[in-house]
Amino acid sequence: MSRAALLVLADGRFPAGGHAHSGGAEEAVKTGRVTGAASLESFCRGRLHTTGLVTAALAAAAALGVDPVDLDVAADARTPSLALRIAARRLGRQMMRAARATWPDPELDALARRFPKGAHQPVVLGLTARAAGLGPEDAAYCSAYEGISGPATATVRLLSLDPFDATAVLARLAPDVDRVVRQAVDAAARVLDDGVGALPAGSAPLLEIGAEAHAAWPVRLFAS
Repeated sequence: MSRAALLVLADGRFPAGGHAHSGGAEEAVKTGRVTGAASLESFCRGRLHTTGLVTAALAAAAALGVDPVDLDVAADARTPSLALRIAARRLGRQMMRAARATWPDPELDALARRFPKGAHQPVVLGLTARAAGLGPEDAAYCSAYEGISGPATATVRLLSLDPFDATAVLARLAPDVDRVVRQAVDAAARVLDDGVGALPAGSAPLLEIGAEAHAAWPVRLFAS
């Protein structure tokens, strides 16, 4: 296992398209739920322990070798918002392009043929980790961290928030990331015996509602 591969996959400069998405932060800023570092931290913590846990578990399960088609169905069932399902598949398609160029692998090729318009991003992320020789914990860490670093970076742009303050928010959330990753990996291991029904299904209704509102805006900085 190459730890350097983990650094490549987790690097914000990996061309997987995440820079165009705010993870719900743009809508939260407009509605006044995120106004600075303190509210950003609350927003990210809530996101991490709900949808972040779900996506981290999906990524871990894919890295373990669970059928990605079954995982994609499970991801759909855990994403009520059509806008978020569309965004997840667009991100999955972009990640697939980057992954196949970086770590060519027959499993990635097969998933790309099965989902020409894109599978859910965490499923692709987990399969990418597997192709890179990484394990379920690595995939879960990438997913969990991405779920909070994206909104933090977006908020820097949206509010002209001091990037040092945004980075401090991420550092303070590190223990939460560790807890979520442990839960995600445990859930992914149960999938091997109990099926995808063992995956967490935590929801964040405000994120779902906000995504639908955001998708209807005529002008926006981020795709989601």
